Amino acid sequence: MAPPSASISKKRKRDDSPARDDITCKVAESSKSDALGPVLVSFPALKAPESTTFKCYSEGGKVDTMKLVVGETPQVEFVSNHEESREAASSGCQYLLAVHDPRTSSLKIVPTQKSPYILGRTVKRLKSLPTASEPSALAYREARTKLGETFGTKKAKAAIRAEERNRVDVSAMQGVMSHVMEGIQKGAEGLLTAEQAKQVEDSNRLIPPFDDNTSDPAEIYPLHNIVPEAEWRVIDTSKFEAAKSFKDKTVLLPSAHPTWIQGHVKVLDASTNPKAAKKKWKTVYYVSALFTLRRVMGSKRMEKQIVHQKMKGVPALIVDGLLSRFTETSRDSEGHTLTSGMDTKLLSYMFALCLRADEYMSNPELIAKDLSLPTPRVQELFKSLGCKIKKPTDRELSNAGLGSSLKDTKMAVLKAPVEFPKTARRKARR
Repeated sequence: MAPPSASISKKRKRDDSPARDDITCKVAESSKSDALGPVLVSFPALKAPESTTFKCYSEGGKVDTMKLVVGETPQVEFVSNHEESREAASSGCQYLLAVHDPRTSSLKIVPTQKSPYILGRTVKRLKSLPTASEPSALAYREARTKLGETFGTKKAKAAIRAEERNRVDVSAMQGVMSHVMEGIQKGAEGLLTAEQAKQVEDSNRLIPPFDDNTSDPAEIYPLHNIVPEAEWRVIDTSKFEAAKSFKDKTVLLPSAHPTWIQGHVKVLDASTNPKAAKKKWKTVYYVSALFTLRRVMGSKRMEKQIVHQKMKGVPALIVDGLLSRFTETSRDSEGHTLTSGMDTKLLSYMFALCLRADEYMSNPELIAKDLSLPTPRVQELFKSLGCKIKKPTDRELSNAGLGSSLKDTKMAVLKAPVEFPKTARRKARR
């Protein structure tokens, strides 16, 4: 047996390692070749064996892009999850790896990405199994109904039963669907189209016949759609031309006390254009005749002869025309009545003439005082003619020949093409 000293001498001697005080520390320089690594990963559920090989990929080889870490074992695949990795990166932590080399007694500090990559796992054996399809809406509803009937409250069970009663069985309707569609088509034959419905609605408006396609306000309500041509011609202007003073001209009118009529007569008295004044005089005269008929009849039933007597001085052709268009007669009587509907029609025709005389911008407040009517009702009648109720601009006042004192007064302005207010639809009461 060899002496102990001999056996010891035959053993391989290790190099004496340097003292700990001689360890050098340095930071590794990053370069493109080693920019993809190293990286830190985290295994939230299942830890990979130490022999697992991982690979790191970067989009386009760019250093600053999110990397993809992939590894696998015979049973499991590991892939980094981008969404969870981004959430981990938002924590604000930064990691460094220290690699110690005992041979050179050096410590190398290697910078990594800001946070570890969160790895998800996939079992390879489960990938070959077919995925279960999502339940259909019918299966889901049946399962929910069964669960509610078993564990639901009384209120929930009552709601389930009510829903079942109201549900339509589509399969049972398939056989009768063709008969239902035939019945719907047969019933829809008498319904109006949108264009036909518009024509019916326009024909039932208590306003003069209009042109809704023109771009000129003067052509929306043509003169002889308001005043028949025969009645227009019968208005005598010779006495108006012979009258010298304002008072003499007002005496020629059927009714001269309304403020609107007096204002226009004053303008005519100062007019220097005989032709324009003649046409304006006829318009004011006819408005005065409409005003007089409304004041004379009121809501009473009156015979034609009495109306002629009360409207003395107005041509008989005009009086007969007004009675035929703006009053109603009963079968057993010859008396004429100015009903509420006819009164609305008469006012609409009167306001259409007022718009022509006012250069298509009238003052509803002034006219309401003359007629002893609420201003909102007069405004609504102007709206039914297609007017906008608004405060006029300086340019509109200038075009109408009005002063700036009316700039804060809401006027009825007629623009072309005309737009009528839409009929409000009332909701059905339960």
